[in-house]
Formats: sequence, structure tokens, C-alpha cells
Amino acid sequence: MQPIDKRNLVAQWAFDTRPVLLRFHLWLEDVELERAQPEPVSAHAFTPRGIARCLAMTSAATALGTRLFGGFGEGAGKDKATLNQVKKSADAISAYVMSEGLWHLTRTLPENHAIMVSLGEGLMPKAGETPEMGANPLLGFGRVYARPEVARVVDRRVRRLLNEPGHTFEQFYGWLQGRGITLWGAAVDTLENTSRFAEGKATGPMSVFHLFDSPLVLSRPYESYMGCLTVPRRVAEAADRVSLLLDYRTPRAQVTRAIESAYPGVKRENIHVWTLRGKSRVGRLGELWGEWSALGVHLVEEGWKAPSGFEVFTDSGTYAPTFLIGSWADDSGDTHVFLCDGYAATAEAMQASSLAEVLDVDASMTLFSPSFDFPCSSEGRLMALDPDRPDFAQRVCEALGGRDVDAGQVVSYAAAIREAKACNVPTGRSALRPDDFVPAKNWRVLAATGYICDDPYTGTEGVTRVGDGIYRVTTRLAAHQASSRIAFTFRLMEPLDRARHVFSPLLVRFMSGVDHTTRPVKISDSGRIRNELQTMFSQALEHDGETIRLHFDRLDENVVPREKQATIRKVLEWYRANHPVWFDWIEVSGVTTPRI
Repeated sequence: MQPIDKRNLVAQWAFDTRPVLLRFHLWLEDVELERAQPEPVSAHAFTPRGIARCLAMTSAATALGTRLFGGFGEGAGKDKATLNQVKKSADAISAYVMSEGLWHLTRTLPENHAIMVSLGEGLMPKAGETPEMGANPLLGFGRVYARPEVARVVDRRVRRLLNEPGHTFEQFYGWLQGRGITLWGAAVDTLENTSRFAEGKATGPMSVFHLFDSPLVLSRPYESYMGCLTVPRRVAEAADRVSLLLDYRTPRAQVTRAIESAYPGVKRENIHVWTLRGKSRVGRLGELWGEWSALGVHLVEEGWKAPSGFEVFTDSGTYAPTFLIGSWADDSGDTHVFLCDGYAATAEAMQASSLAEVLDVDASMTLFSPSFDFPCSSEGRLMALDPDRPDFAQRVCEALGGRDVDAGQVVSYAAAIREAKACNVPTGRSALRPDDFVPAKNWRVLAATGYICDDPYTGTEGVTRVGDGIYRVTTRLAAHQASSRIAFTFRLMEPLDRARHVFSPLLVRFMSGVDHTTRPVKISDSGRIRNELQTMFSQALEHDGETIRLHFDRLDENVVPREKQATIRKVLEWYRANHPVWFDWIEVSGVTTPRI
């Protein structure tokens, strides 16, 4: 039998997180806490204790559901098209579980509060991927979670922000503040390292959710790339002492001297620089790799062992390495320093840089375009240009050191800059800080990470089967100057085959062959399907007041196969015909018949 203190701890966590536990039919068997400070993280967070704990529990449930039912390893050795479908199925599960957890935990939000997704990871293809590989299920911009009355009010304002020309973020945010509504923003990647998950790799996959005490300044969905340089704060302080401006544009030789000033006597081969690697990134990062190599530092390679004893990977995963940034001494007493450089997708970049408020690090960013044509040193200069100037093409050539640029590339960069401006992304600056994305300068963040597989950078264990229907899931909860590692032990309250339905989207079940006409219909099906359409088919939706119109002709059959499109159309038309009161909000259009 557990000691009385442990039983009380488990009971308190079960009480505080009951909305999430009940939703996913989980019994909480045990809670193990490891804090970096005496007080709980909730004592340092801007949210009530119950919300902070529910976020940790939602991250754990997302990790568990994705690991068990997301098709882990089913893409190993398969062709690109099959791997792509496995990835999309995994993203659909993780996004669904995260969204359901947020929906249920926000029933306990203070009455005038709401959570809105400001950044989501998943719409854009990554390096080396074909365009259709970018249309992955995700929690994207404008998704609102709150008590129903508040959610309706905020959702109407979000639609106005998205659809009304000239309606600015400042007007949107000011209107909510004037009516006493507190809006928290979120940056979400429900399944980081999706490819590694689909291929069954033992390390890397995780679920990442960052909550800010105000929305980010974005006014519409935005996903591109950002250059990122993150160093120990001690290095930034050393640079300040010699009046050196240290940010992403700083020559790496000067960064190295700041490191040596901060850590006297450190050997250059013991300065470990983590960047993404791989052939597809040579054009963008090759020059940066050469700059670091010429300085004699260690560019972290695939398979290098972190202090945890795990081998790291460099093919993806720009968020997790942030937790290793800092220094340590090896067995012989030599000092080692670890930092991150290169680039990341927008959501990952903002998540990692916001950890500067949590960890003892300094982060700076710069805007990149979606293309991989030029080195990162040029990308920052290009994206800071004004595309409306008559000499824009000439300035592009100058930013590239005088090399020839064709008209198509000039047009592409102008479009990328205009897209960033249209989304209210801060532009025209040589370097960005997390502060630039938050309207209030004294902002706070609460980060929740659920570990699906082992993490090399912290040594955290992924989802582990303890017994029949019993699983141990580790999460990390972090706020300003506080963090804790929490290991939950869950017992599934349903057999595994029935638990699959608890964690699976309705539409995925229908596409897999479940007969929607024989399944009992509940009023909650309306909200669930609305939520799932926004998660899985956001690129094909048109919002017209309270109506959502699904345009099947906007769906690439490489993204959603024709037979699955036909199933979804049949399901939605059946619901609308047989339950018109609950489903009057949905309309379908576009052709879904197979091509001959």
C-alpha cells in the first residue's frame, strides 16, 4: 500500500485533472514528481493550479493516445506515399486528443477567460518533402477553447479578424480587453518529429503545448521558417560586458569569443553546436556549417551521445535540444558548452525561444522564407526588405552578394514578405526576440511537454507499458524560473480495442469502415465533427458566419484519397439530412467522384 502522503498526492492530482481523466477513461494509479525548485510549478504560473495540472495531464494523454493508437512504426520501410498517410493518421490522433483535452479542461476556466491557438505546426512541407506532405492535421490559428458563452463571443471576433479587410490585431485584442475578456494564446505542435514516429524510431516524438498569458500578435494562420540562435544566458551576459550585440546576425567568430569569455579555458572542440543536418539542407545551412567548422568547434553529428547517454539525431526536432543548452563538466573535469543554431519552423522557433523565460538561455530569431534556395545569412537580409520599393529586385541581388537572381525568385521573395506582413508578423528587422510576438512586454509562458518516446536531451523516458492496460507517461511542466518532471501511471478503464475509440476522431473511425448509420448519434457529435473538420481539413474550409462549407475540390487526393473523400461526403450529408437541427452548420461542395 502507498504511504499516506503519496495517496493524498495521487488523490489531489486526480481531483484537479478529473475533466481530462474522465474524458479519456483513465484511472490515475500513481504520480511521481521531480521539481527543480521547492514549490510546485503552479505557484509560478499565471494559470490557476487546476488548469496548469490539466495541461500537464492533457499532454500526457496526448502522448499515450498517440503512442498506442497513432500507428507507431507503421511507415517503416514503406514508400513515400504510404509513409505520408501514416504521418497524417498519427497527426490526426495527436491533434484530436490534444483538442479534446483542451475542450474539457477549459470548462473550468475562469468565466471571462479563453484560450486561442495562435501558432500551429503542420500545414507546411518541410525540407525535402513534396507539397502535399505539408497538409497535415493540426490545431491551427483561431481555434478557441472556453466556456460556451465566451467561446462564441471570441470566435465571432476571430472570424472578423480573418475575413474583414482592414480589421487589425490591435482592434481585435483591444475589443476583447475593453469587454473584460482575457485571451491566452497558444503555440502548438501536437506531434513533434512525426516522421520519426511513423518510422518507429526510439527517440524524439513528443507533444508540445505552450500557453502565453496573452495572444501572439498574429492576425491569421502563418507558417514558414525562422533562423534561430540560442545560447546560454551566461554567453549573452559576457557579450554585454564587451558591448557586443549578440543575436542571429552576429558573426559566429564573435559568438565563439563570447563563449570563451563566459567559460574561460573551454576547449573549442568542447563547444557543441547543434543544427539540423542532411543533404536537403546544404543550400541553406552549408555556409553556416563551414563557418563553425573553421572555428574548430564541434558540429553535433547524428549519433553523438548527450550527457544523458542517449544518441541525438539531427534530421529533425529543433525544440527539444533547447533543454540541453548550457554547460557541464566531463569525468576529467573539462568544461563542455552546448548551443543551438540554424533554423526551425515558425511554431517550433517561437516555442523554443520562449523557453528563454523558463531556462537560463538567450534566444534570437530572424525571418526566413519557405524556399531553400539561398544560405541563411542571405535569407535574413532578404526577408527584411520592402517588396513595394521600385528597386526591390536590385536589393535582392545586393542581399545575395551580387549573384544573379531570376524574376521568379524575386517574385517568390516578395510574396513571402507580403504574406508575413499580412499575418502581422514583425518584419523589416534584422533580428527578433520572443517579446516581438507578444503585445504585453511583461509576458509569461507555461510549457507542457508529453514524451511519446525517449528524449536524448533530458534523458526523459517515453511512454512505457508497466502491465496489462497500465502505462507510465512522463511530462514536463515549466513556467518562469520553475519546472518539474511528472510521471503519471495510468490504467485504461476500457479494453485496448474499445480504448482506441476513446482516443480516435469520429471521422477517422468512419473512414476506417465504421458504419455511421448504426452508431447511436449524440448531440456532442456535432461539436466533435466540427472540431475534427477544422483539425484535418482546414485548407478546404470556408467560414460564412456560423456556416462551415467544405470544398472537396480543394483537397489533394494525395493528401486525402478519393475513396476517403467520398466517405466523408456521405457521412456529412447523412448527418445533415437525418439530424438537421444539430448539423445545419455544415455544407459540402466540390467533386469527390474518382477520376477516370
